[in-house]
Amino acid sequence: MSGVTLALVGAGLRGRSYARHALSAGTGRVVAVAEPDPYRRETTATEFGIAPEQVYADWSDLAAAGRLADAAIIATQDRLHTAPAVRLADLGYHILLEKPMATSEREASEIADAARRNKIMLAVCHVLRYTPYTRTLKRLLDDGRIGRLVSVQHLEPVGWWHHAHSFVRGNWRREDTSAPMLLTKSCHDIDWLVHLFGETPAKISSFGGLTHFRAEERPPGAADRCVGCSIEPSCPYSAKRLYLGCLGDPGREFWPLSAVTEKHTEAGVLEALSTGPYGRCVYACDNTVVDHQVVNMEFPGGATCSFTMSAFTPMEHRRTRLLGTHGYIDGDGHTLRLVDFRTGGEESVDGRTGSGPSAADGHGGGDEALTDAFLAAVSTGDPTLLSSDAAASLATHRVVWAAERARTTNTVVHLDPQGAG
Repeated sequence: MSGVTLALVGAGLRGRSYARHALSAGTGRVVAVAEPDPYRRETTATEFGIAPEQVYADWSDLAAAGRLADAAIIATQDRLHTAPAVRLADLGYHILLEKPMATSEREASEIADAARRNKIMLAVCHVLRYTPYTRTLKRLLDDGRIGRLVSVQHLEPVGWWHHAHSFVRGNWRREDTSAPMLLTKSCHDIDWLVHLFGETPAKISSFGGLTHFRAEERPPGAADRCVGCSIEPSCPYSAKRLYLGCLGDPGREFWPLSAVTEKHTEAGVLEALSTGPYGRCVYACDNTVVDHQVVNMEFPGGATCSFTMSAFTPMEHRRTRLLGTHGYIDGDGHTLRLVDFRTGGEESVDGRTGSGPSAADGHGGGDEALTDAFLAAVSTGDPTLLSSDAAASLATHRVVWAAERARTTNTVVHLDPQGAG
């Protein structure tokens, strides 16, 4: 397979992860980058050997140069996806687009329309579809091992420290500057569940809110920052414990520490915590997104699904129970326990990889497998190598927006079938 040329739009942690795997696999090479942060722009250009004339501070300058590569990786902040995705699609780039697709249904529809009219391949980074675990589970379902799927219980254990990092102190803490948490974090899970059922739900309800990370929950004596706070040593959300504890661990230095500071020393971390957003007390931030939520879905055939997202867990692989007419599967992200009602027998099916659930270790192998599939699809011109296209991703995003409408209006939302992969 010849190497696919890539333009990287947004050289943050996610964009660089996909680009690095493309390079290490020998299936892609980055020939252009657009990144507003000077440090990231310069280090990315150096790392990938990008010619100076194809290093840009703004995506619009990259677009103005015409089509510079076969495909583009778009990994800007969530609210900045639409304009570059539409413009680069119009230039004929195939696109690997970080999730969520966009932060509104109107903008996501614009992106899907651009992909369709330009006949380009667009893959949203729903990496859970591509893990060995998911492929094994989907094969068991498609082979009828538990009969007809009747109900699913699914838990996304966000992790107490991860929630504090990304959704209390971090870039995804506010709906008005990012999006609801169900979209920014759990659109992965909604997409995955629709993928398992093979259809979009007909009815949706949802409940949840911001319960703990608020000023009313602030312990007596807590300071506005963890540095210098008298109760910091006993606080489960201590920024000092979290980020200083990353030092010396290459995976954790890449994420989450690199989001806090590029200075991976004790002095560098303490400086960032003293002045930057990641050192703030979790009870003294301006966060608005929920810290727990449940979504209930009923599918056209009568099957049901309950999904729970919670901050108040360890950060682990998702947990899923699948209840069928002829059997039962209990999955923990590594192993699938299958009970056959016809024989009474049990089977343990191994779906694991060496990868963990977080961005630092590739989301259980999903990051690498998605990158491989996208590059193979572009190289061969075969879109069937991708698990979903722009239209399918738009359909599962619409489920997320319907769930948010249900939660905020305290109603059951009826959703017209959109079709799903």
